[in-house]
Amino acid sequence: MTAIDPTIAQNERREERRARLFTRINKADAWFQVLGLSWMTPVLKAVAGDNPKAQMKDIWRLLGVPLLSIAAFLLLWSTLAPTVQTSLGAVPGPAQVWEEAVNLHEDAMRKSAKEAQFYERLEARNEKLIAAGKADQVKDIAYTGAPSYYAQIWTSIKTVFFGFFLATIVAVPLGIASGLSPTASAALNPIIQIFKPVSPLAWLPIVTMVVSAVYVTNDGMFSKSFLNSAITVTLCSLWATLINTALGVASIDKDLVNVSKVLKMNTWTKITKLVLPSALPLIFTGLRLSLGVGWMVLIAAEMLAQNPGLGKFVWDEFQNGSSSSLAKIMVAVFTIGIIGFLLDRLMYAIQSLFTFSNNR
Repeated sequence: MTAIDPTIAQNERREERRARLFTRINKADAWFQVLGLSWMTPVLKAVAGDNPKAQMKDIWRLLGVPLLSIAAFLLLWSTLAPTVQTSLGAVPGPAQVWEEAVNLHEDAMRKSAKEAQFYERLEARNEKLIAAGKADQVKDIAYTGAPSYYAQIWTSIKTVFFGFFLATIVAVPLGIASGLSPTASAALNPIIQIFKPVSPLAWLPIVTMVVSAVYVTNDGMFSKSFLNSAITVTLCSLWATLINTALGVASIDKDLVNVSKVLKMNTWTKITKLVLPSALPLIFTGLRLSLGVGWMVLIAAEMLAQNPGLGKFVWDEFQNGSSSSLAKIMVAVFTIGIIGFLLDRLMYAIQSLFTFSNNR
């Protein structure tokens, strides 16, 4: 029996390890794409020794060029900002905006600590009353201090997801009906064409009056301001999902439809086993568009109606007119943009779990 050269065996083991490493990198690439970190794949491959020269071209394209673009934008911004004078002073540059972002963070931490202290004192008071046999005097008092910047962000996120959820449960069934039935499509099409272009600024007064007339309780699960913003988001964001769902359902391969007829599938089985799996890529495209539209609509609705959230924060700072107001507004602008990007990445991650679409 011929002895195996130890060097050859060692090289084979090394190649096997490299192959397993590259397999893991390729699997991770799908998630890097979802998270907007596609540049990580060539970086890891270059570190692993996979043609570093070729990988550097991808690193430059996916990471170097965007960073250079951002640097150019910041340089242009910092150069031109001091030359533009407004009623609130010169347009703040990157340094001033960053400083206000830090100040907003520190202020949020102070307000959070103050709220925690309030509830600690309230809990201690209630415990003393219970120990003294005065349980009937125990009170559950809500904190009424000014909301922090982070609290306003969270309020906007909750509102947009609630409105988006309402839009989804309305739009997807209607889209399926429209895609399956020419009659339903003919009935829905004029409604879609009329109401799809309507601005949230037109919907908001109607929604506000209707909610005030119908939702008369003051201690319900939702506040009126929350419902006003959420329903406005619903009315403006459902159309993209409805249209894309109808298009996806109508585009199903006719052979599959014929198979369902041969198998004599009932309507529910046809929808769940055939229609939805085939139409999911376009449905998710509509959902991503709807969530993006909903986020933009929400900020406008909060500004106009003075409902709690990022939109109200922007409007309050505009009305405040202090020397730092413009920088705070710009912090909010970047916050809105970053959250919008993260919402889109979240929807794409969910889409990747259920479909094989390559849409980015």
